[in-house]
Amino acid sequence: MNKLYIGNVSEQASALDLESIFEEWKIPFSAPFLVKSGYAFVDCPDEKVAMRAIDTLSGKVELHGKVLEVEHSVPKRQRSCKVQIRNIPPHMQWEVLDGLLAQYGTVESCEQVNTDTETAVVNVRYAAKDQAREALDKLNGFLMENYALKVSYIPDETAAADAPAVGGRRGFNPRGPPRQGSPTLGARPKLQSDVPLRMLVPTQFVGAIIGKEGATIRNITKQTHSKIDIHRKENAGAAEKPITVHSTPEGCSSACRNIMEIMQKEAIDTKITEEVPLKILAHNNFVGRLIGKEGRNLKKIEQDTDTKITISPLQDLTLYNPERTITVKGTLEACAKAEEEIMKKIRESYENDVAAMHLQSNLIPGLNLNALGIFPGAASGGMSPSVVSGPPAGAQAGYQSFGCSVFGGEVPFWASTLSSSTGTAFSQPQVESETVHLFIPALAVGAIIGKQGQHIKQLSRFAGASIKIAPADENDTKQRMVIITGPPEAQFKAQGRIFGKLKEENFFGPKEEVKLEAHIKVPSFAAGRVIGKGGKTVNELQNLTSAEVVVPRDQTPDENDQVVVKITGHFYASQLAQRKIQEIISQVRRQQQPKASATGPPVARRK
Repeated sequence: MNKLYIGNVSEQASALDLESIFEEWKIPFSAPFLVKSGYAFVDCPDEKVAMRAIDTLSGKVELHGKVLEVEHSVPKRQRSCKVQIRNIPPHMQWEVLDGLLAQYGTVESCEQVNTDTETAVVNVRYAAKDQAREALDKLNGFLMENYALKVSYIPDETAAADAPAVGGRRGFNPRGPPRQGSPTLGARPKLQSDVPLRMLVPTQFVGAIIGKEGATIRNITKQTHSKIDIHRKENAGAAEKPITVHSTPEGCSSACRNIMEIMQKEAIDTKITEEVPLKILAHNNFVGRLIGKEGRNLKKIEQDTDTKITISPLQDLTLYNPERTITVKGTLEACAKAEEEIMKKIRESYENDVAAMHLQSNLIPGLNLNALGIFPGAASGGMSPSVVSGPPAGAQAGYQSFGCSVFGGEVPFWASTLSSSTGTAFSQPQVESETVHLFIPALAVGAIIGKQGQHIKQLSRFAGASIKIAPADENDTKQRMVIITGPPEAQFKAQGRIFGKLKEENFFGPKEEVKLEAHIKVPSFAAGRVIGKGGKTVNELQNLTSAEVVVPRDQTPDENDQVVVKITGHFYASQLAQRKIQEIISQVRRQQQPKASATGPPVARRK
């Protein structure tokens, strides 16, 4: 792996130019540079030097106005199953990386490479070509602890044999030699992902933002250390065009400020009298938490930044456009501050969702996180709207990785994507069925049932659960009980779609999150364990899941010796609480079994 490929080489560049760069950075080379049109090749003395050249030069050094891309030179016939992943956080636990790699296929080996860099490097071999290709596409640039991963092919000497793809569940087979210095004993780090800043700008300002021959946008990119996509070709003739900024939060804010300054100057130069507001695009899944209960979060941002903020209505959403427009009016300085606060809330919501889904994956056997489509890179095209295929819908494309429209389309992303993941997700046999009573607004019953019962029948088939609506209780006409019976994955899908349907049909306002009450029955002998000593367990449950969990005192057990536990919260919170409580019940039952088998006639003591 000593031969290097140098990409994005200017037409004016010569072999002497490249030699001078390598000499300037003290990187030895063992053969002359072979320069072609737009790219070049060079040999290094050994693999360690080649690695140093990649880490030192790729994406960092400019030649004749173009930033060089340096990677291993791998012939097409050897671009098979092996990739190298660089810039891995130095203190990361390897189990986190293992889980990430397993999302894209069966990892046959994962070997750490010794380098002089602070960050770690691994060589990974997947079982099939398409798996390696998917990992390369999705992980290149993926942020972990603020380190952007760098992924490239490495020569696979066995590629010529073209071994058949290995089937079976995606995961890890026995790996290569052990990696040094892993894992650490520290806390599991949080997987961080690039949540881009998405803006809408008036079409007449796009030219000024780009500048002559792209000079202006290039300067912004360089100064803010960001990647900026201006989607000029989307929505031909539209009055506004989306811009996507990929960077750190600080980089996004800096780029946003620069773009606003250009728009303001252009408005003055062209004598536009109307105010040019800042427009931020945000996935609908995060807007409820940005607004906050009774609009408190939004009001606070408005007060703290001295701005006026409005959000486009839910009715504007479509299956292909899950984004809402957040319009901020105020001075340039005020709008810049508001952008920081708004994006901070959106990133917090996203990270909370990712954390919740990681917990969920541990609680539901076989849950395929990659199939859920909420991670950047989880859907084809990743986060970059410019490469997403499918219906062009202007603003929406940048969030393809978050799945389909969360509440604006037919189904929420956590439910819709599971339907296509059968075979990888939830493949555990003999999973015990559960019954959950979910309470919905009485007025929503018709929407859940659908015309001639079609919707509830489809929902039942989709989830693989029995779904029935209990008769109205005369004492409480405001709520109706939906009885859902099925295994954990069926509960997940059925409840997820019901939560989404209620939001879609506007039974909850744009400023409200969908929070429902769910009842599950637990054996009376396990109720104490759910509560815990002095209420410790139930308090921990509430802190962990963000759901309200209540075990009403002085309940009379029913004919099956069961009592009710009440859970109230949004979908994630409710699901986590349900799974944790079922886990406690299973533990209690396992502990009861040996006692039951041990009971029998007492053995007479010897005298």
